Amino acid sequence: MIFTDDTEEALRAAVWLVNSAEDPETLETLDDEHRFLAEFPYSGRLDRDDAELAALRGIRPRLRSMLLAPRDEMAEHVNTALAEARLTPRLVRHDETDWHLHAVADDRPLAERVLIETAMALIDVIRADEGSRISVCDDDTCAALALDLSRNRSKRFCSPTCTNRNAVAAYRARRAGAAPAPRTGSSPETRRIPDASS
Repeated sequence: MIFTDDTEEALRAAVWLVNSAEDPETLETLDDEHRFLAEFPYSGRLDRDDAELAALRGIRPRLRSMLLAPRDEMAEHVNTALAEARLTPRLVRHDETDWHLHAVADDRPLAERVLIETAMALIDVIRADEGSRISVCDDDTCAALALDLSRNRSKRFCSPTCTNRNAVAAYRARRAGAAPAPRTGSSPETRRIPDASS
């Protein structure tokens, strides 16, 4: 584990929200919000209505800026978010989660709590100087975020889809490059290396 459980979970949730804005959009309906909450079960107030959905969608650009900022700028984003909130920090334990810090009251709107939990998680990222673990996907056709929580820093892509597409493209490129040269006197074949989208 690179960070504490609650930090890693907050980072995963923030990255999921940011990536939900990519094509195809995956946070358009209340059913989409329910899927988000099933994967990331936030405690406290859950309105599960159109206003809450709109607020979650509305913080995505800000979350993206926070997560991708260089270290000093990331600290500025965190300080701004914390200064805007009414902080009531306390240690809590709920469901299967052991003691951890909640920085704002449970009755605050979900989008505010997500933003502040992300800011709190980024405090750990900043202190450990681990901002490089959050990056844009290495797939040239994708702008989603990749969160690398592996010990060997091996994650380069945002999803199995991008990982597999690039692995197939690399395999085809290696096969095309390793093909034997045509025999003398025969007409050479025209070889094409498929791009990542094929």
